[in-house]
Amino acid sequence: MKKLVIIALALVSLNAFAQRKEHNKMDRENRSELRKDMTPSDIADLKSKQLTLKLDLTDAQQKDVHQLIFDEATTRQSLRKANKSADSEKRAKPSKEDIVKMQNERLDAQIEMKRKMKKILTEEQYAKFEKMKPKKHKKRRKHNINN
Repeated sequence: MKKLVIIALALVSLNAFAQRKEHNKMDRENRSELRKDMTPSDIADLKSKQLTLKLDLTDAQQKDVHQLIFDEATTRQSLRKANKSADSEKRAKPSKEDIVKMQNERLDAQIEMKRKMKKILTEEQYAKFEKMKPKKHKKRRKHNINN
Protein backbone atom coordinates (compact mmCIF):
# COMPACT_ATOMS: atom_id res chain seq x y z
CA MET A 1 0.00 0.00 0.00
CA LYS A 2 2.86 2.36 0.85
CA LYS A 3 4.51 1.69 -2.49
CA LEU A 4 1.30 2.46 -4.33
CA VAL A 5 0.93 5.82 -2.53
CA ILE A 6 4.57 6.72 -3.26
CA ILE A 7 4.17 5.84 -6.94
CA ALA A 8 0.97 7.91 -7.16
CA LEU A 9 2.69 10.91 -5.54
CA ALA A 10 5.65 10.59 -7.90
CA LEU A 11 3.37 10.53 -10.94
CA VAL A 12 1.40 13.56 -9.75
CA SER A 13 4.54 15.58 -9.02
CA LEU A 14 6.13 14.67 -12.38
CA ASN A 15 2.95 15.70 -14.15
CA ALA A 16 2.96 19.04 -12.34
CA PHE A 17 6.56 19.74 -13.39
CA ALA A 18 5.82 18.85 -16.99
CA GLN A 19 2.86 21.22 -17.07
CA ARG A 20 4.91 24.00 -15.52
CA LYS A 21 7.53 23.81 -18.30
CA GLU A 22 4.83 23.90 -20.94
CA HIS A 23 3.31 26.96 -19.28
CA ASN A 24 6.65 28.82 -19.37
CA LYS A 25 7.04 28.04 -23.04
CA MET A 26 3.62 29.52 -23.78
CA ASP A 27 4.48 32.67 -21.83
CA ARG A 28 7.68 33.13 -23.85
CA GLU A 29 5.81 32.72 -27.13
CA ASN A 30 3.14 35.21 -26.07
CA ARG A 31 5.75 37.73 -24.95
CA SER A 32 7.60 37.51 -28.25
CA GLU A 33 4.33 38.02 -30.12
CA LEU A 34 3.59 41.10 -28.03
CA ARG A 35 7.08 42.48 -28.65
CA LYS A 36 6.62 42.18 -32.41
CA ASP A 37 3.66 44.55 -32.22
CA MET A 38 5.49 47.15 -30.12
CA THR A 39 6.74 50.31 -31.78
CA PRO A 40 10.31 51.51 -31.23
CA SER A 41 8.90 54.35 -29.15
CA ASP A 42 7.12 51.89 -26.83
CA ILE A 43 10.28 49.82 -26.45
CA ALA A 44 12.37 52.90 -25.70
CA ASP A 45 9.84 54.13 -23.14
CA LEU A 46 9.76 50.82 -21.28
CA LYS A 47 13.50 50.18 -21.29
CA SER A 48 14.42 53.73 -20.33
CA LYS A 49 11.94 53.65 -17.43
CA GLN A 50 13.33 50.31 -16.25
CA LEU A 51 16.85 51.71 -16.34
CA THR A 52 15.70 54.87 -14.57
CA LEU A 53 14.30 52.77 -11.72
CA LYS A 54 17.36 50.56 -11.45
CA LEU A 55 20.06 53.20 -11.95
CA ASP A 56 18.41 56.36 -10.53
CA LEU A 57 18.88 58.32 -13.76
CA THR A 58 18.46 62.08 -13.87
CA ASP A 59 15.99 63.64 -16.31
CA ALA A 60 18.77 64.54 -18.75
CA GLN A 61 20.21 61.02 -18.54
CA GLN A 62 16.77 59.53 -19.01
CA LYS A 63 16.23 61.57 -22.21
CA ASP A 64 19.64 60.56 -23.59
CA VAL A 65 19.09 56.88 -22.76
CA HIS A 66 15.59 57.03 -24.26
CA GLN A 67 16.96 58.47 -27.52
CA LEU A 68 19.75 55.88 -27.63
CA ILE A 69 17.34 52.98 -27.10
CA PHE A 70 14.88 54.49 -29.59
CA ASP A 71 17.60 54.64 -32.27
CA GLU A 72 18.59 51.04 -31.56
CA ALA A 73 14.97 49.86 -31.69
CA THR A 74 14.33 51.59 -35.03
CA THR A 75 17.39 49.95 -36.58
CA ARG A 76 16.30 46.57 -35.23
CA GLN A 77 12.81 47.08 -36.62
CA SER A 78 14.17 47.98 -40.06
CA LEU A 79 16.40 44.88 -39.99
CA ARG A 80 13.40 42.76 -38.97
CA LYS A 81 11.35 44.13 -41.87
CA ALA A 82 14.21 43.51 -44.30
CA ASN A 83 14.53 39.92 -43.08
CA LYS A 84 10.78 39.42 -43.27
CA SER A 85 10.65 40.56 -46.90
CA ALA A 86 13.65 38.35 -47.69
CA ASP A 87 11.92 35.41 -45.99
CA SER A 88 8.87 35.83 -48.19
CA GLU A 89 11.15 35.43 -51.22
CA LYS A 90 12.53 32.20 -49.75
CA ARG A 91 16.08 33.38 -49.47
CA ALA A 92 18.97 30.96 -49.51
CA LYS A 93 20.88 30.01 -46.39
CA PRO A 94 23.51 32.69 -45.68
CA SER A 95 27.11 31.85 -46.46
CA LYS A 96 29.85 31.83 -43.83
CA GLU A 97 31.00 35.27 -44.99
CA ASP A 98 27.48 36.65 -44.59
CA ILE A 99 27.16 35.16 -41.12
CA VAL A 100 30.52 36.62 -40.06
CA LYS A 101 29.54 39.99 -41.52
CA MET A 102 26.19 40.00 -39.66
CA GLN A 103 27.85 39.01 -36.39
CA ASN A 104 30.49 41.73 -36.81
CA GLU A 105 27.79 44.33 -37.46
CA ARG A 106 25.86 43.19 -34.40
CA LEU A 107 28.96 43.30 -32.20
CA ASP A 108 29.96 46.73 -33.56
CA ALA A 109 26.49 48.01 -32.69
CA GLN A 110 26.81 46.58 -29.16
CA ILE A 111 30.23 48.19 -28.71
CA GLU A 112 28.89 51.53 -29.90
CA MET A 113 25.89 51.24 -27.57
CA LYS A 114 28.22 50.48 -24.65
CA ARG A 115 30.42 53.49 -25.43
CA LYS A 116 27.43 55.80 -25.64
CA MET A 117 26.01 54.46 -22.36
CA LYS A 118 29.39 55.01 -20.72
CA LYS A 119 29.28 58.66 -21.80
CA ILE A 120 25.75 59.13 -20.45
CA LEU A 121 26.04 57.32 -17.12
CA THR A 122 28.19 58.08 -14.09
CA GLU A 123 30.82 55.55 -13.05
CA GLU A 124 28.61 54.01 -10.34
CA GLN A 125 25.61 53.82 -12.65
CA TYR A 126 27.71 52.26 -15.39
CA ALA A 127 29.06 49.67 -12.95
CA LYS A 128 25.47 48.75 -12.00
CA PHE A 129 24.53 48.69 -15.69
CA GLU A 130 27.37 46.27 -16.44
CA LYS A 131 26.34 44.00 -13.56
CA MET A 132 22.78 43.88 -14.90
CA LYS A 133 23.83 42.39 -18.26
CA PRO A 134 25.54 39.14 -17.17
CA LYS A 135 22.54 38.14 -15.04
CA LYS A 136 20.42 37.84 -18.15
CA HIS A 137 22.92 35.56 -19.81
CA LYS A 138 23.30 33.38 -16.74
CA LYS A 139 19.53 32.94 -16.60
CA ARG A 140 19.45 32.01 -20.26
CA ARG A 141 22.23 29.46 -19.83
CA LYS A 142 20.54 27.99 -16.77
CA HIS A 143 17.20 27.90 -18.58
CA ASN A 144 18.74 26.25 -21.68
CA ILE A 145 20.37 23.58 -19.53
CA ASN A 146 17.02 22.75 -17.92
CA ASN A 147 15.26 22.28 -21.28
